[in-house]
Amino acid sequence: MNEVAIIIPARYDSTRLKGKPLIKVKDKPIIQWVWEKAVKSNLADRVIIATDNKQIYESAQMFGAEVEMTLDTHTSGSDRIAEVVERHPEFAYVVNLQGDEPLITPESIDEIIKGVKNDGADISTLIRILKSKKEIENPNCVKCVTDNNGYALYFSRSKIPYERNPKIVQIYGHLGIYGYKREALLKMTQLPQSPLEMAESLEQLRALQAGMKIKTFVVDFVPVGIDTVDDLRHFEKIISQTLDD
Repeated sequence: MNEVAIIIPARYDSTRLKGKPLIKVKDKPIIQWVWEKAVKSNLADRVIIATDNKQIYESAQMFGAEVEMTLDTHTSGSDRIAEVVERHPEFAYVVNLQGDEPLITPESIDEIIKGVKNDGADISTLIRILKSKKEIENPNCVKCVTDNNGYALYFSRSKIPYERNPKIVQIYGHLGIYGYKREALLKMTQLPQSPLEMAESLEQLRALQAGMKIKTFVVDFVPVGIDTVDDLRHFEKIISQTLDD
């Protein structure tokens, strides 16, 4: 079988915002906000929350999600979803959807799925044009450069390319959602960390340095990842404004 699975890794012990998946906004935990967007995908066959925490597991069951327990020794979300994928030989394509992206759009998820199913790439991901100087210079906003066919050449926390001659190219920011061919995910998670990955603390550089192909697709979706209390307040404000409208 060639099923497409969206897997949402969720851990409790976030370094900057402990218990993040279970923090409620408008009476719903953040992980539920993400799951509700995922199940609206037109191209996914399954949506699974993968966690090592009993509280998250029980919360996911309460709002109707399919959820699986994983080991508590994983150092990354990719490792966590790989454990789930190994249990399911029917999963041919996998989307790694971060559990702290509650404003992700179903259309963006479907773009990821189309990319990894219909293209020759091992991995697909999303990028967007950065217009804010603050974002461009922020090391927490990962930048990406691509070749003429949209394949990633490099990802960096630094501003790339360096503009000796300004206003010639667009600067692209990376959205941390990935689509994998099954074999690509399992291969990447079995590789040791690469020097570039360790230097930048960017897992996707392990795949690039190993010669794997990452296809990017440009979207106009602006993410609201929740890593800090300020991020949480920003999301609460957006949701309040949306509901008021």
